[in-house]
Amino acid sequence: MLTDAAVRKKKPSPGKRVELHDGRGLYLVIQPTGAKSWAYRYRVGGRSRKLTLGTFPTVDVAEARSLCSAAALKTRAGGDPAAEHRSALAADGSFDRVARQFIERYAKPKNRTWKQTACWLGFAPDGDSLVPTGKGALAKWGGRNVGSISRADVIHLLDGIVDQGNPISANRTLAALRKLFNWAEGRYGLASNPCNKIEMPSEETARDRILSDDELATVWRAANEYGGYFGAVIKLLILTGQRRGEVAGMDWKELDLPAKLWKLPRSRVKNGNGHEVPLSTQALDVIESIPRIANRNLVFTTTGSKPISGFTTVKEGIDDASGVKDWTIHDLRRTVASGMARLGVQLPVIEKILNHTSGTFRGVVGVYQRHSFADEKRAALDLWGAHVARLVGGAT
Repeated sequence: MLTDAAVRKKKPSPGKRVELHDGRGLYLVIQPTGAKSWAYRYRVGGRSRKLTLGTFPTVDVAEARSLCSAAALKTRAGGDPAAEHRSALAADGSFDRVARQFIERYAKPKNRTWKQTACWLGFAPDGDSLVPTGKGALAKWGGRNVGSISRADVIHLLDGIVDQGNPISANRTLAALRKLFNWAEGRYGLASNPCNKIEMPSEETARDRILSDDELATVWRAANEYGGYFGAVIKLLILTGQRRGEVAGMDWKELDLPAKLWKLPRSRVKNGNGHEVPLSTQALDVIESIPRIANRNLVFTTTGSKPISGFTTVKEGIDDASGVKDWTIHDLRRTVASGMARLGVQLPVIEKILNHTSGTFRGVVGVYQRHSFADEKRAALDLWGAHVARLVGGAT
């Protein structure tokens, strides 16, 4: 009997396709490329049939056995699972429908960043709904049957994204599509994943852009002139070092202003770890400058139900006003970390402020290190807030 660990260790045979029997008609199929998938083999009317159950590790051993057992029950009842899969796919296997099912049944339960995955596929999450953006794979293939989408179609889509000047978006789109088609193989019995053997369209290198003190002060002043919710968000990004989505989605219920503390719940944090951010005097001043509107929980909202969006336009306006170029909003987070290090803040404290689970706190250390660093975090952010205040010369 196979185990997940054993499947991971199985090596491909050069130039040869290998099938390993797990019992009761379930086979692990290993391609010469190293790709691994599951198949249920059975007979109907004396003829051999095969039902693809999905790829490993998207479908692990336990799930493969469960899918195989369900298919075997249909076979014993006189059915033909592979034929039923093909019929279901033909009846309503549009890319739109399959992508929505993938997001609801796979991405949401297993990935806290499912909203980003939805965006790469061509949806804008709006509460419990998925609204087409008119872009990406959904715009190209919405009504097409997923079984008809070929490797050439995927390449054509990615080339178009690159030609529009968005090579990193092409990489993210490919990653999202690869997961979707892996999932759909088991659900809809696709012959293969059209994303197989397609390399990432563009090489990626880790960014190391850090704004200088002069640049940071200039961006702050530009944000101050921009004003409103967007200007306040940019200033809080500079003062706290948190992620844009976390700041833009700030809720009044998360704020304990008398204690000068911002408490981020697990549901709002990328890594799923609840996080407390001490608020410096400067950060508190920015928050208290925002008028609190009755019956609205979100701090930065124009609708009352959704956080503000449209930072691309805001960023362009701040670029024009400041003259600072070649930076991203996420670079502010790196700038804060680097700036605190220059002020003498220790790395473990910086990582706690950024809510990092890698680096100093990865592995066994992360399991057993339970010190909250609350006092150290507050001292560091107070130090950083005072530093920013000196840089901007009182521009609040």
